[in-house]
Amino acid sequence: MADTVTIWTLDWVPEMPRGFVRDLRLRWACEEAGVPYRIETVAFDDRHTNHLDAQPFGQVPMLQDRDLHLFESGACLMHLAHKSEALIPPGSTRRIEVLQWVMAALNSIEMVSMPWIVLKWSELEFASITDWLDKRLEQMEAVLAEREWLAGDQFSAADLMMADVLRVDLVRKHGDRPASEAYVARMTERPAFRKAHADQMAHFAAADARREEVSNG
Repeated sequence: MADTVTIWTLDWVPEMPRGFVRDLRLRWACEEAGVPYRIETVAFDDRHTNHLDAQPFGQVPMLQDRDLHLFESGACLMHLAHKSEALIPPGSTRRIEVLQWVMAALNSIEMVSMPWIVLKWSELEFASITDWLDKRLEQMEAVLAEREWLAGDQFSAADLMMADVLRVDLVRKHGDRPASEAYVARMTERPAFRKAHADQMAHFAAADARREEVSNG
């Protein structure tokens, strides 16, 4: 049996980001791969400074596997993926294809979608970034219209990462992309995703109760 890994996340977050905090990517990967894991936390209230020794940008998630300590969800995901053929199909070509699409999710899609989302939250909008996002999403739609999986003929870490980037509500509601929507729906119906998502939501719900106890003395 694989060693238990530790996933670090925040002890609490407000309602809006729940279900999207990026430790979910690692929970999902562990569930898919059958890797046992436990959750540890850093405090939300001073999150930008309380763990800079482990994460130089003051973010989560982080991953610990024996003496290995990692940050950045993409790097953590790829480490977990190499533990199981459930996340990387066998063969050197498939491994590189998985890495390629994980990088595409982070660098070609999320690099555009996240600034756009922040602007929407701020009730600001710039036509140039919307046009950029539209182009990238149209390009991804063309890919997903022609294939079920991004790398090979099975689910992989590439699908996990791309689906997690595309499933953000504002992105899903932006434009008409039936192949992308079907892809996201298919990925988020997987039992491993459903469990990881439910567990994250339960984690933050339990934190609400603890914070209320403290505030009530």
